[in-house]
Formats: sequence, structure tokens, C-alpha cells
Amino acid sequence: MSGGVLIAGTTSDAGKSVLTAGICRWLARRGVKVAPFKGQNMSLNSFVTREGAEIGRAQAMQAQAARVEPTALMNPVLLKPGGDRSSQVVLLGKPVGELSAQGFFGSVRPGEPARAVSGGRREALLEPVLACLAELRATHDVVVCEGAGSPAEINLRRTDIVNMGVARAAGLPVLVVGDIDRGGVFASFFGTTALLAPEDQALVAGYVVNKFRGDVELLKPGIEMLRSLTGRHTFGVLPYADGLGIDEEDGLRVSLRGAVRESVVAPPVGADVLRVAVCAVPLMSNFTDVDALAAEPGVVVRFVDRPEELADADLVVVPGTRGTVRALAWLRERGLADALLRRVAEGRPVLGICGGYQLLGERIEDEVESRAGTVEGLGVLPVRVRFAVEKTLARPSGSALGEPVEGYEIHHGVAEVLGGEPVFTDAGGRALDGCRTGAVWGTHWHGSLESDGYRRAFLTEVARAAGRRFVPAPDTSFGRLREEQLDRLGDLIEEHADTGALLRLIEQGAPPGLPFLPPGAP
Repeated sequence: MSGGVLIAGTTSDAGKSVLTAGICRWLARRGVKVAPFKGQNMSLNSFVTREGAEIGRAQAMQAQAARVEPTALMNPVLLKPGGDRSSQVVLLGKPVGELSAQGFFGSVRPGEPARAVSGGRREALLEPVLACLAELRATHDVVVCEGAGSPAEINLRRTDIVNMGVARAAGLPVLVVGDIDRGGVFASFFGTTALLAPEDQALVAGYVVNKFRGDVELLKPGIEMLRSLTGRHTFGVLPYADGLGIDEEDGLRVSLRGAVRESVVAPPVGADVLRVAVCAVPLMSNFTDVDALAAEPGVVVRFVDRPEELADADLVVVPGTRGTVRALAWLRERGLADALLRRVAEGRPVLGICGGYQLLGERIEDEVESRAGTVEGLGVLPVRVRFAVEKTLARPSGSALGEPVEGYEIHHGVAEVLGGEPVFTDAGGRALDGCRTGAVWGTHWHGSLESDGYRRAFLTEVARAAGRRFVPAPDTSFGRLREEQLDRLGDLIEEHADTGALLRLIEQGAPPGLPFLPPGAP
């Protein structure tokens, strides 16, 4: 088969990422060569491809669902928020400038070079976005595109490069997914369609209801009335399912639903559980690093923002952040910095990852991210950090605690390690990354805890330092758990969607003669 489809949503978090991933896995299991695509993603959760390109983690997860290697083509524009009004623009996997919201939609912020595109305007990015989509369509049978927010953001339609702008330019049929668990899904479906221009409405082929609880028969009268009102088919009613938290875009809203933290896991193997507290620092990025910890039977992960919540933690994780200096100030303001220093003095385990690693050091020199100049760190690791203009994007591998480890790096900070022991080394024992002193670990490597052997060895060391009789399960496979979740997404499509109609839509496009719903776009 050949073709494509764009998954739009009535709102953010309506289920676009889940539906896209589910369709990708369902098609891949049918032997279809399928790829995911999202023209523009706003997220602090990112990933590094094999060629060293930075893309949203949602697209990397969807590529895994499609059983293909993720590439920069799948997410040509990534916005990494640095606050309420500015974002770093990543184009085709590489950072190209820091723009204010006004700069992205109009003029460039004073003093900032418009290196991303001519004039720094969002609509100028439509050409590379469509070029990436065309290349994917030329090399795959089907491309499943994900929209962003809602396609009926009427203030943004003129510059749209991710929803109807892509659908109209590429001739893609559109499915609109809505979260019925929030309520008002029928009004949302109708209103979303009715606020689109006639040319855009002609591409909206129908709807998918997400997160339905109860008997589908009770919903059928509403679906029939929706069809009579809009002339459009409902392609499926997906049930509410626990444990389907997946890597997704997050904007400035931190989602604490991880890949496996919603899943029910087995009881602890040893006599004790292990409690992990993750400091919910501002602009937290790649917080999915702790998903692998939560996958372990007997490991309890929670996000905290008060010093008293660290008291009973066996391990405290300071995660990555898009604002290292800002996160450091936040830790100090809330008393968490003092609580961390007390833990270190008592020899209790602390792990800093990327930005969390940087702020554990002695000093930070930042003229790039915060432009704060020289800032004193917490001083618990003999490390000095200088922010470089060039971002490090890498997929390193090495070993630690006698186990092989793989990870990925996304950071501007360059660490000068002045003592301690390296966390990761090469086959010859030469330092690759990180610093450890006592029970304090720091590393720039995201994703290292997904390496099963290393995670078990690390947790064994943490339990020893914490005085807990915790024993890691010998057979937990994070990769297998992720595959099981992706298969569950594929099952949702296969079992609860009108797959025949969906196949016809992908191959043939939106049916002709779909009714126009007034008033249309203003």
C-alpha cells in the first residue's frame, strides 16, 4: 500500500502521539514500511539519532513503533522552550538560534541572529518541512504524520507548518482525535471542524474517540448524530487503558507520565523497596531517564519539589534541564540545595544527569544559555563547567561497573573534571564521561539506565550505600517492556478502530464531497 494520514487533535494531549504510534505499529506488523513524521515539535524531551541529529523523543518512540531507525527527517523543526516566551530552534537536528515567540512568528528578537531561516519567520520553514515529508514518502509505503495542539488555532493558521498547512500542501487526509475522558468531545469535534477554511475542511475525513470508559453501545447514538451533523465517519473508539504513558511532546508543561511508570510491576525481589526522589527542576528535560528505574520491581519513583521529601529517599536524582543556572537558583530558593548538601555529607546517594550533573559541580561559566556569567555550583563534585556555543550531540557507548552502557548526549556545557573517578570508561579503562566521588554520581549521558546490566549494578551500589536490603530483579528488560507497550498501542488500533476504513483513507485520501460546516475560518 501507499499513502499517508495526518493525526490532528481537538486539544494538546488528546492522544495524537498514542494514535500515531499505534497506527505505526499496526501497519509495521502488517509488513508495511511505515514512518512517523511531525513537522514541528515543541518539547524538552528530545533524542539523538545515529547520525547525531536532535529530534523529539515522541518521534523516536514512534520510529521504534514503526520498526525503523529514527532520523532528522521525522521531526525537521524542534522548539526547546527556555521560558514562557523564547525557544531554541533546532532545524534538521541542529540548533540554529534562540528566538522569542514574536521572533518565531514575526521579527527576530533584538540582538539575536536569524540563522534558522531568512527573516526568522515560521512560514519560511514550511519548505524544508515539506521537503522532509516528501523524502520520507519517497522511501516508505506510508507516512503517519502527527499534528500539534489543535488544527483550529485560528491565530496561527497563516503560519502553520504542522497541522492543516502540511495536510493541504501534501494532500493528506486528516483524522481528528479527541479525549472523551475530559468531556465535551462531540462539541470539540464539531467546533474544530467548523473553524477551518473550506479547503481544510475538505481534508478532515473523520474522528477518533480516545480514552472511553464503559459500554461503547451507549456512545453510538452520539456518533450517529455526529455523522449526521458533519457528514464524517468516526474511525474508532479507543478504550481508556492504564500504563500507556509514552514519550511525548511536553511544551512547558512537565508530564510526569513516563514510559513505564504507569505500569503495574512485580513486588520487590529483596526485603526492601528502593525509594527514588527526582527533583522537579524548572525546564526539566529528558525526565524519561528515570523510567528505567521505575521499571524495576521494588523501585518507587516520585517527583518532588520540597526538601522534606528527600528525607526518606534512598536515591535523589537531579535530572536534565534546559536552564541549568535557573534550576540551581530554584534548588537554593526552595531549600533543596541544602537538603542535597546534607545528603552528600551523610554519604547518601545522589545522581545528577546532564544539567543536574553540571550544577553539582564547583563552578558554571555560562554566557550561552542563561548568560549569567560565572556562578558557583553546589560544589559536591570536582567539576567545572563552561557553556560552549556549539551543542554536543552524540550517541556514546562504553562501560561502567563491569557492564556495557549506551546513552546519548544533548548539552552545551563542557565539563572539566578535576578529580574523583569517571562514571563511564572505554574498553581500555580510559575516562569517557562523568564524575563520581563516594555516593555522588554525575554524567552527561542520558538513557544510560536503559542498559539493563548497568542499571542493576548501579541500583545494587545505591542499595548498599543506602543500607537497604534491595535486590534488583535478574530479568527486567527495559527494551522488552517498551516493545510490549508499543504492541499494546498496535492492539488498540487493531481491536478498536475501523481498520478497513482506515486503510482506504490512507491509500485513497479524504473522500470527495465532505460537507462544509459553517462558519469556517474567519
